[in-house]
Amino acid sequence: MSTTTQPAAMRSPFARFGWALADSWAIALRDLHHWVLQPGTVFLGWLFPVMIVLMFGGLFGGAISVPGGGGYFEFLMPGMFATAMLFGLETTMLAVTTDAAKGVTDRFRSLPINSAAVVLGRCIADMLNSVVGLTILVVAGLLLGWRWRGGLIEALAAIGLLLLLRFALLWIGIFCGMIAKRPESVAAVQILVWPVSFLSNVFVDPTTMPGWLGALAQWNPLSATAAAARQLFGNPGWGGEGWIGQHAPLMAIVWPALLVVIFLPLSVRAFRTLAR
Repeated sequence: MSTTTQPAAMRSPFARFGWALADSWAIALRDLHHWVLQPGTVFLGWLFPVMIVLMFGGLFGGAISVPGGGGYFEFLMPGMFATAMLFGLETTMLAVTTDAAKGVTDRFRSLPINSAAVVLGRCIADMLNSVVGLTILVVAGLLLGWRWRGGLIEALAAIGLLLLLRFALLWIGIFCGMIAKRPESVAAVQILVWPVSFLSNVFVDPTTMPGWLGALAQWNPLSATAAAARQLFGNPGWGGEGWIGQHAPLMAIVWPALLVVIFLPLSVRAFRTLAR
């Protein structure tokens, strides 16, 4: 129902917000239905981070010493939780770009729904997928011997920061999908995922890198969330000597908030422009 045909009482801000949420959930259900039709791809996306943990834990586990006497695996897991929030953005981009290429976006535009609901619905569906994927990775870590050393509240706070990072990154993926000309453009994002992951504190201490490279690694939003998760889980890690390293929990909130403020409006605007 469009706002032009709604009763006057339904044109209040609260009513419009309710209709926008309802429209967003309808779009999210559409995306979830598509995943039910291709379960193999979804399961592979969930298991891929587990494979990366096994590979890097085996490769670096005996070669890197961690401060505080902790094992490398306990250092690695919070970093891999953060890295997993980066994986799968190309899937989001591909879905958005494919909808635009096939004219689905234009059909959405012709429907009496809130324009922001289309991109928000995509984000809701992907967040649900991310929650399942993160749960599987946490369970895999527990089975492999990883443990958190803090309390339950701290662990839940760490999970919240991880999902906050995922929420922010999804808006980057949605925006890039909106402005991409062809589905083939998604390959560029797949290439960039690994440099962003390695140029961080996920696998090694940034202070062991050349000065300028270590500075970039410490200011990587992924590093802030990984460091904050290590602190909250009570796992070993490198705090870093600079301001950014000493304020990881704060930056784990500031970075995602900044990304959302920038890319959420850009995504909505790109949808409106694309659908004209």
